[in-house]
Amino acid sequence: MAETLRGGLSLAFSGFSFWSHDIGGFEGTPDPGVFERSVAFGLMSSHSRLHGSSSYRVPWAFDEEAVEVTRLFTKLELRLMPYLFQAGVQAHHSGTPVMRPMAMESPGDRNVTYLDTQYMLGPDLLVAPVFTPDGTVEVYLPDGTWTNYLTEERVEGERWRTETHGFTSMPIYMREGAV
Repeated sequence: MAETLRGGLSLAFSGFSFWSHDIGGFEGTPDPGVFERSVAFGLMSSHSRLHGSSSYRVPWAFDEEAVEVTRLFTKLELRLMPYLFQAGVQAHHSGTPVMRPMAMESPGDRNVTYLDTQYMLGPDLLVAPVFTPDGTVEVYLPDGTWTNYLTEERVEGERWRTETHGFTSMPIYMREGAV
């Protein structure tokens, strides 16, 4: 999945305004844990698709936890739909991609120059997908005050954080002042 994110961020730097990936991968059948992490990441994109080559990418084909993770992140995406729609309109008018590399949003911050494991979703949401089996993820918050979208914890930026997340959470931070 990390390679998938890197590819999407490269496309954003190349002028692609909209991007998503095949949730669960395109070939083979992922184990439920990989599918669940992929669902969380895939539903925090400009658009989402459960799409594969030779196996179905539906959560009930995996297990009940996959259904719950899909339900939770689908509801989150639906709550964000007005925000995502506005980011899409902005992308259409300005060419600024919906999914933005950190270096595009914080060009003067040396910590983000090569950061390819997280991104901005629109101008105000920072997303750091979880790529490890144990749920550990390092996330960098640029300058400012950030609020964890899922827990409402407020954090001062310009620092790294190491967090551990189950399948029903991931680092999603709102920039201070975001509606």
